[in-house]
Amino acid sequence: MTPLLTPGVPFALSLGLTTPLTVQAQVTSLNDAINKAGRQRMLSQRMAKAWLALGQGIDARRADKVLGDSMALFDRQLVELKSYAPTPDIRSTYQSLEAAWSDYKAALVGQSPDRSATGLVLGLDSKVLKLAHQGTVQLEQLSGKPVGKLVNVAGRQRMLSQRTAKFYLSQRWGAQVADAPGEMEKARQEFRSALNLLYVAPQATPTIREHLTLAEQQWVFFENALSRLQEPAGAQRRAEEVFSTSENILMVMDKVTGLYAQLG
Repeated sequence: MTPLLTPGVPFALSLGLTTPLTVQAQVTSLNDAINKAGRQRMLSQRMAKAWLALGQGIDARRADKVLGDSMALFDRQLVELKSYAPTPDIRSTYQSLEAAWSDYKAALVGQSPDRSATGLVLGLDSKVLKLAHQGTVQLEQLSGKPVGKLVNVAGRQRMLSQRTAKFYLSQRWGAQVADAPGEMEKARQEFRSALNLLYVAPQATPTIREHLTLAEQQWVFFENALSRLQEPAGAQRRAEEVFSTSENILMVMDKVTGLYAQLG
C-alpha cells in the first residue's frame, strides 16, 4: 500500500467526507443489495458499540445519536432487503434476521445500558451478525462476479471497525465476554489483511486507493489507542478516541464499498 497521508490532516477535509452512510431509498442493483446487506452486519456491531459507550459515559450524546440512527437504518434496510430478496433461500434468511433483530432491538431499548446485561446484548448482536453475514454471502454468490466479492469484502471492513471497538469497550467496562481479547485481535488482523486485498485489486480505481490510504491512516491511530487498553492514565480519553476513530474508519470504508458497488 502507498505511504500514509500526512498525520495531522483534518480527517473530514482530507477527502470531503461530510455525510456518512449516505443510503439510497431502495435497492437499485445486486451490487447495491450486497452493499446494504453488508451494512446490516456493520450496524449490528455499531449498535452494541454505542450501547457500551452509553453505559460508560463515553461521548454519550454522540453515542446516543449513533445508536438511534443505526437502529432506524437497520429497520429501513431490512424492509428493503426483504422486498428485494430474489430467491426463496435469501427471503428465508431475511425472515430469520427479522426475528433475531426483534429480540436484539428489545434489549437495546428496554432499559438503560447496564454492565450486567452486556452478555445478553452481545449474544443477541452475534445472532444478528451471523444472519446478516449469511444474507450478504448469498447475494454475493448470486452475483458470481469478482466485483461482487470486492463489495462484500469492503463492506465487511465497516463491520470489523465496529466489532473491534465493541470488544475494546466491553473489556474496558470489565464485562464478562467470552474471549473478548482474542476476538478483538482477530478482527484487527482481518481488517489489515483485507485492506491490502482491496488496495491491490485490479478493479481498484485511483479514487478507491486514495480512500483506502486514508482508512489505513485512521487505522494506525485506532490501533495505537487499542494497544493501550490496560493503561489507567488517560483511559477515558483513549476510549473516546476509539469511539470516534472507529466512526471515521466506518465513513471511509462505507464510501469505498459504494465505489466498488458502482463498478457494476
